[in-house]
Amino acid sequence: MTLLAAHEDISVHWYRLAPGETGPSPHVHHRHTDAFYVLDGELSFVLGRGREPVRMPAGGLVAAPPNLVHTFANESGEEVRFLNLHSPDGGFADYMRGRRDGDQNASFDSFDPPADGGRPVSDAIVARPGEGERVVSENRVVLLKGVLPDLCFAEFELEGQYEGPDLHEHDEQVDSVYVLEGEVEMTVEGSRHPIGPDTLASVPRGVRHTFDHTGSGQARLVNIHAPDAGFGDFLRGV
Repeated sequence: MTLLAAHEDISVHWYRLAPGETGPSPHVHHRHTDAFYVLDGELSFVLGRGREPVRMPAGGLVAAPPNLVHTFANESGEEVRFLNLHSPDGGFADYMRGRRDGDQNASFDSFDPPADGGRPVSDAIVARPGEGERVVSENRVVLLKGVLPDLCFAEFELEGQYEGPDLHEHDEQVDSVYVLEGEVEMTVEGSRHPIGPDTLASVPRGVRHTFDHTGSGQARLVNIHAPDAGFGDFLRGV
């Protein structure tokens, strides 16, 4: 596991699991959403009070809101890579640092399943590759894969040159971009940064930023706003 970004609003982690490797025991979080976006391979989940199995291939999103039982494992014969998002962080980044450093008392917002089994699987986000609310604007296609109070998760597909929004800042959200294919240019407080595949740019609250696609080909990325704070509805309106 690699910690890519740690904010109070969200932490972003990159995982790689070998065949047969498992995650933690089924558990819940009381105060944050735990989300998974599969980059390569297939990740298996157990979700909800009925402990329902879900197998998710690359391009799929699973998000467990507070008090929904969940865990994950690699039950396939191939390596799997995925992004794991905790929003808000809920102490997870410090917990993982503590485990790395041998702190046996490290803990975070994670608990055994409640006696009533927690929330039903219908409360989870389970969006398979290509699924989501499709929002088209000129040469930009957005697939809203998951909108919860804690985060908004969207896939962007840009065909040809694309000029992003004016330089702006968010007072209530962390804005993160992870590039899947191609290259985009992030502008952060006037400084331009080209970012390519498997690169994350995570912009805190109050920092001015935007992004553009200056090439003639295609670029694909995921955009995560944490918390949502109305961003899903903004994309629908645009």
